[in-house]
Amino acid sequence: MLQAIKRIFSHTVGGGHADVAAWARQQGYGFKRAREVDGFVIDGAAKGRSWRLEWGPPQRAYIEGHELRLRMEVDLTSDIQMLVLALPLMEQLERQTYEQFVESTQTQIGETTPEEMRWLVMFAKVELSTLKNIKPLFGAVASVPAAGLAWIEGPLARCLESASMGLLRGQPPFLLMAMRGRTYLRMQLAEPHAAKLAQAVQLFEIGVEQAVLATARHRLSSVTDWPTSASTAWQDLQPQGLGNRDRR
Repeated sequence: MLQAIKRIFSHTVGGGHADVAAWARQQGYGFKRAREVDGFVIDGAAKGRSWRLEWGPPQRAYIEGHELRLRMEVDLTSDIQMLVLALPLMEQLERQTYEQFVESTQTQIGETTPEEMRWLVMFAKVELSTLKNIKPLFGAVASVPAAGLAWIEGPLARCLESASMGLLRGQPPFLLMAMRGRTYLRMQLAEPHAAKLAQAVQLFEIGVEQAVLATARHRLSSVTDWPTSASTAWQDLQPQGLGNRDRR
C-alpha cells in the first residue's frame, strides 16, 4: 500500500522532477514522466517545428548514469553531415574506433556502429584554429569541412564557450550533430535541473539555426543559377526550415 501511494504521488509531482515539470509548463512545453525508469520526455517547438527532449537511461556506452537527448527533424542539404563534440569524448571515440577496426580482425564499420564513431573515420576534421576560445575544448568533423566551420563559428561558437562554463563545465560527454533530416544533441547529465535544461535547449536551437544557415550558404556556393537558387535557399531559412526533433 505504501509503495502504491508513493507511485501515485510520484506521478502527481512529476516523478521527483517537479521543478522540471513546472519549468516545462511555464515555457508552454509538454512534460511526461517515463514509465518504469527514472526519466521524462519534454516536447517543445522552435520557430514552428517541434523538438523532443528526453532524459533517462543512456543509449550510448560512453555515457554513464543518465543521458540528455534532444532531437529535431530539419531538412538540410543531403551531402552535409556535421559533428561537434567535447574534445575528451572525441579522443575517447577515436581510440575505441582504432582498437575496434585496426587492432582487431574487424575490417568494416557496420550500421550498428554509432554515427559519431563512423563519422570520425569517414569525415575530415574541421580546423578550429580561428576559434581560440573553444579549440581546446571541442573537436569537429564534417563531410564538407568549410560548411562545418561555417556552422560552428559565430553564434554557435559563442554558445559553446558559454556552455563550457555552465552546462558543459568539466567537459562531460557531449555532442551536437546535424545531418539530412535530423539534428541531435546528446550529453551526460546526472541531475536534470531546469536551468541546465534551459541551457541545453538554447544551445540546441542555436545549433539547428546555424546548421540551416551553413547548409544554405553551401547550397548557394554550389550552384550556377544564383538568382533562382538564392531565393529558394533563403526560403528555407523561414520558420518552416527548422524541423522536428523526433524520436530516433
